[in-house]
Amino acid sequence: MATTSSMFMYSLTIQPPASITHATVGQFTGTKEQQIVTASGSRLTIYKHPNSDKAKLDVLLSQDIFGIIRVVAAFRLPGGSKDYIIIASDSGRVAIIDYLPDQNRFNRIHLETYGKSGIRRVIPGQYLAVDPKGRACLIASAEKNKLVYILNRTPQADLTISSPLEAHKPQTLVYGLVGLDTGYDNPVFAALEVDYTECDQDPTGQALNELEKSLVYYELDLGLNHVVRKWSDPVDRTANMLLSVPGGSDGPSGVLVCGLDSITYRHSNQDAFRVAIPRRRGATENPERKRYITAGVAHKMRGQSWFLVQSEDGDVFKVTLHMVEDDSGQMTGEVKRLVIKYFDTLPIATSLCILRTGGLFVATEGGNHQLYGFEKVGDADNEIEFYSDTFPSDPAEPYVPAYFHPPGL
Repeated sequence: MATTSSMFMYSLTIQPPASITHATVGQFTGTKEQQIVTASGSRLTIYKHPNSDKAKLDVLLSQDIFGIIRVVAAFRLPGGSKDYIIIASDSGRVAIIDYLPDQNRFNRIHLETYGKSGIRRVIPGQYLAVDPKGRACLIASAEKNKLVYILNRTPQADLTISSPLEAHKPQTLVYGLVGLDTGYDNPVFAALEVDYTECDQDPTGQALNELEKSLVYYELDLGLNHVVRKWSDPVDRTANMLLSVPGGSDGPSGVLVCGLDSITYRHSNQDAFRVAIPRRRGATENPERKRYITAGVAHKMRGQSWFLVQSEDGDVFKVTLHMVEDDSGQMTGEVKRLVIKYFDTLPIATSLCILRTGGLFVATEGGNHQLYGFEKVGDADNEIEFYSDTFPSDPAEPYVPAYFHPPGL
């Protein structure tokens, strides 16, 4: 099109994309009600869950952004009552948007450019993690590059975003990224990384066999305004996913490292606790087949927290952390053991979201997305619990697999 032309094309598909790649929960209208924001290819949709009908979600707004949404997250500034949406797309920009309920539209607040357009290996946008207190976010590429943005507000209460702080590490692949719950200490982000420097220089392939995957902490020093690599420790080489553990009065902080047939609790100042992912036992099941965790969500409730994690079979397990108590019966913040038990079987999901109204939103890989209601949280059933006391924390050591019997239809 000529630069002098006044004609602009507006292109939409007849059938909007329906496969959800990411979903997040927040209070985007500024009230106490929660909404769900989903990303489906180029479409951003916000849903509300009316209390009168627990089996239904209403669409508030669905907007095409004319790009590919790679990841979406929610955050809230300290002291605020409203959540904002942060989007990483194939445009090479990070966007912060706000939902305006009175006008029923999205309002773009910031659009910061950090790289070329397109989905590239070294252009950030593949991973996005937000500090739970809403003070910073880290956006990373599949290899090498990481950028940290500090989120703040002006004296006029307008949201601001800083210039990016670099935390690059060449010849490093990223497999997962989450923000740690550190309270009001400096924000910390956890990443699963593999350094392949020696593999590139070893023609024999021996370095590849000895390759280690590491859990790395990146700390943002708000006083000095720079990012440091705070802590690194090897983890299971099959680790594929991280889940952030609530901190403060709700938990000990840290992460759950999900790998092949195991889930491990890790933190810089805690011992490692590992449990095996229970396998199905039955006439048609292979007792030797190991599973991966493909989706998970954390939930905080009355000073305690627990997780729902889903395996590639669709089986959902409840994971809890038992804490050490002092003489008065109060939690000390030190982890005692990790516990896992079978919860339910649901369609395989790309994202799981728990609502305060008692709903569980399942963004399925195929078919219709589902909304379930909690009847109980698995505390009073007769399912077998598996404890980390009976499993070695070292993934190289042998262990006895855990089995459960799936319930009948």
